[in-house]
Amino acid sequence: MPMLTRDNLQQSVGQSIGTSSWIEVPQSRIDAFAECTEDRQWIHIDVERAQRESPFGAPIAHGFLTLSLLPITTYELLGGLKATKSVNYGLDKLRFMSPVAAGSRVRNHVKLLAADQRDDGWTMVRTENTVEIEGQPKPALVAVSLGLFSWD
Repeated sequence: MPMLTRDNLQQSVGQSIGTSSWIEVPQSRIDAFAECTEDRQWIHIDVERAQRESPFGAPIAHGFLTLSLLPITTYELLGGLKATKSVNYGLDKLRFMSPVAAGSRVRNHVKLLAADQRDDGWTMVRTENTVEIEGQPKPALVAVSLGLFSWD
């Protein structure tokens, strides 16, 4: 699969851009996320209780922790665009499909949905992100992400 660039951006609309590398989600990452967001629910950070009482049999990552991995995975796949400026514009749709157990690995499958030139000089890039959990049949999440790119 050729790298996505500014030159082939329009021709790539509707196509898969690729799959990111695997990213580990150890308990230490979950704990750090809990600290920085102050979301310290036991299902995420109390290993013994989660093993005993959780329907998942282990602590799970926060959904927003999994979502926060989109930038690092999309940088890997969209790096060929080599924009002089880029900003996150938000999400059009987000669904958390399956929990990510502590110790799992995830990766992102990215499909380019649109690349629209705006009057202000920015290009709005819309991607579908499907975050797969290694060895699991259902993805962790599916999100339509919006980013603004500029080459001025």
